[in-house]
Amino acid sequence: MPELPEVDALVSFLRAKVVGDFVTRTDIGELSILKTADPPLDAIRGLEITGVSRVGKVLIVEFDGLELVCRFARAGWLVWHEAVPTGPVKMGKGPLGLRIHLASGAGFDLSEAGTKKNAAVSLVSDRSEVPAIDRAGPDALSIEADQFASALAGSNSRIKTVLEDQELIAGIGNAYSDEILHTARLSPFAPASGVDAPALLETVREVLGRARDALIELPPGKIKAAKKRRLRVHGRTGKTCPVCGATIAEVSFADKSLQYCPGCQTGGKKLSDRRMDRLLK
Repeated sequence: MPELPEVDALVSFLRAKVVGDFVTRTDIGELSILKTADPPLDAIRGLEITGVSRVGKVLIVEFDGLELVCRFARAGWLVWHEAVPTGPVKMGKGPLGLRIHLASGAGFDLSEAGTKKNAAVSLVSDRSEVPAIDRAGPDALSIEADQFASALAGSNSRIKTVLEDQELIAGIGNAYSDEILHTARLSPFAPASGVDAPALLETVREVLGRARDALIELPPGKIKAAKKRRLRVHGRTGKTCPVCGATIAEVSFADKSLQYCPGCQTGGKKLSDRRMDRLLK
């Protein structure tokens, strides 16, 4: 799932490309992507794009009086076209969810790989009408120290769970929580209430800021690969930790997995992986 650094890179790219341009046409490739009906999507035809912004992991395209709120879900992404395809779109075929045509001849798609379609687009007059935004916590790169400390101290959850809770801290997902905890040398299973909040917040800012700076000048087609090359533990199960040389380990859940370094984060101990434990019985 795109997280704060990637979405910030998309915002920067789109601002330079689309602000001041006008929407001439919209195509829906996946009916389930559109989560609102009033106003209809056609309401943005002929409107000028006045801005592009972000709340947490959510991308927002701004018009005069309307906002197109785009949530990518796990396999969603934005595809940019210098010359947008003008042929008919076949509903439910392929990754295309929504295509936006611009007066300049350019345009962009919101796409989602795979068969599970969870990406969402909402056209609203106020972004707070979208529950995910209305409930979003402070942004991970601008959260105040006392807010961050309160989020950790008030939780009975593991630290990885807290970092990924968008209602507590907006913008961090599975990949960057793994990277943050590796840099902080913390177990993902450590109780949040016992973590040194000021030190961890400094690491959050360091990891996310460094990732954003590395991606911010890239076009959408290169952002994902650039992100993957920079990851030190996430998605690198079985490979060597670049810090201590230990073998990166994994804990699998029903719908995702986390990666960590036993040498850096857990004193050399392997965390319990219940799914793998059951397979080995």
